[in-house]
Amino acid sequence: MTNGVAAKNLKYVSLIVLIAQTTALVLILRYSRTQKHEGPRYLSSTAVVMAEIVKLVTCILVLFYNHGWRWTSFLGEINAEVIQKRRETLKVAVPAVLYVIQNNLLFLALSKLDAATYQVTYQLKILTTAFFSVTMLGRSLNRLKWLALILLTGGVALVQMPAGGAAKSALSGNTSDGNTSDSVVGLLAVLAACFSSGFAGVYFEKILKTTNVSLWMRNLQLAFFSIFGGFLMCWLYDYEAIQKDGFLQGYNTIIWIVVMLQAYGGLVIALVVKYADNILKGFAVSLSIILSSFASWFLLGDFTPSLMFAAGATIVIVSTFMYGYESKTVKPPHTA
Repeated sequence: MTNGVAAKNLKYVSLIVLIAQTTALVLILRYSRTQKHEGPRYLSSTAVVMAEIVKLVTCILVLFYNHGWRWTSFLGEINAEVIQKRRETLKVAVPAVLYVIQNNLLFLALSKLDAATYQVTYQLKILTTAFFSVTMLGRSLNRLKWLALILLTGGVALVQMPAGGAAKSALSGNTSDGNTSDSVVGLLAVLAACFSSGFAGVYFEKILKTTNVSLWMRNLQLAFFSIFGGFLMCWLYDYEAIQKDGFLQGYNTIIWIVVMLQAYGGLVIALVVKYADNILKGFAVSLSIILSSFASWFLLGDFTPSLMFAAGATIVIVSTFMYGYESKTVKPPHTA
């Protein structure tokens, strides 16, 4: 009975933390890329690397703790699961590289889009995840689930539509202020991140389901490869800037908060999946959409909600609930 109560408490705590983490990350990322300050700005590519380093250190500490702080036992598991199983370890490099690219795309998107549009648009990762689940894992989607996905797409489209004067400006092709071109770049970055997220997530899921390696060990491997991928992105895009002003240029308290939220975001989602379920996870994501929308409106002033946005956001929330409900309850019939 005690274990059941503890598990129930962890379920609700993890959901609350997920809502807070998702909302806070979107808003702080947006603020960190638009705030005015003296000197060079921080580089999003270096923030991704630092987040992966934090994640790696966290996983090492947890595994070390699980082995009673004994180095011999801890290193024995590292040798058995990482060094001795090289081929299995290398498989994790695929999603690791994709996650690094995805994170950089999201940083770019958040510098071009308001927080609410980003949050709703990024829900397209449900569509890409469903697509790759069908093609890679052989799953089938019934009519209700496909209806939920179609509703999700329609809701996102409504949210993206400009209203009032903005709509007239967009239709007339007025891009003199650069806002429309920035929005296009931001939306393309989100779409690319959605495909990266869908494929990497399903690929990683397939790895997890075919092995008995702990989630902490897999996250350690993922972070290890992601660090190398992150340094590659730094070299490709920001080498000159890093050489001129340093790797941690522009870092302040806000940026370190971004790094921490980015690092622990994946671990929070893992807790939700373990102690809650897909239905509650969908509710949590939907609540974060609403919270980030209103917080963006009140705190950042970069978003003004309209009736069209309200309708689109409502459809997104309903479709997310439908998708999570079906994925949880619909199972193939048993034959005698």
